[in-house]
Amino acid sequence: MQPIMAVQIEHICKSFGSQQVLRDVSLAIPQGQVVGLLGPNGAGKSTLMKILIGLWSADKGTVSVPPRIGYLPENNPLYEEMYVAEYLEFMAKMSNVKSQMTKELIELVGLTPEKHKHIRELSKGYRQRVGLAQALLGDPQLLILDEPTTGLDPNQLVEIRALIRDLGKERTVILSTHIMQEVREMCDRVVILDHGQIKADRLFTEIEDLETLFRSATLNS
Repeated sequence: MQPIMAVQIEHICKSFGSQQVLRDVSLAIPQGQVVGLLGPNGAGKSTLMKILIGLWSADKGTVSVPPRIGYLPENNPLYEEMYVAEYLEFMAKMSNVKSQMTKELIELVGLTPEKHKHIRELSKGYRQRVGLAQALLGDPQLLILDEPTTGLDPNQLVEIRALIRDLGKERTVILSTHIMQEVREMCDRVVILDHGQIKADRLFTEIEDLETLFRSATLNS
């Protein structure tokens, strides 16, 4: 029985002026898989994610994604003057989501002790949890995370990685990173992108050494 595909990308290209950022990218991701999009800075990872969420359109090719998508951008913009619970209830109202979901998400992402604090008072790790809770409003079938662990300390890293692994048990997750340890810790599959092209696409059960694969995939880019 063939798996149901949550994401289907076929031959997409994207340029900004004379700079070609994505070059004939094709990718199929089944439901319930956590995929690490790995590549150096400037590889095209963020551009691909913005096309998936519909922020930008591809110049060529087709993209098929689920109707409900959650997105955590790298800079994770938040209203810092609002309380945590207040902010999530506000975003739920803006998204036509029942307020009861915010209470469940606060508990799910471990924000209960912080829910009555101003967002400006939170550590980077807790701000990421707020961003994850917001991305989960509406119970998305696909969760897209752009550099979700940037700037976290070692303890925060462990906590956020564990949270993302748990979230991936019930939904498809794509996370972008340039850190190999991130994909080792959280992903079922790695897709290596460099200079706008997919250089390797492997399940972790097929990979003996990720560093060697990465070097060989990007060496001649």
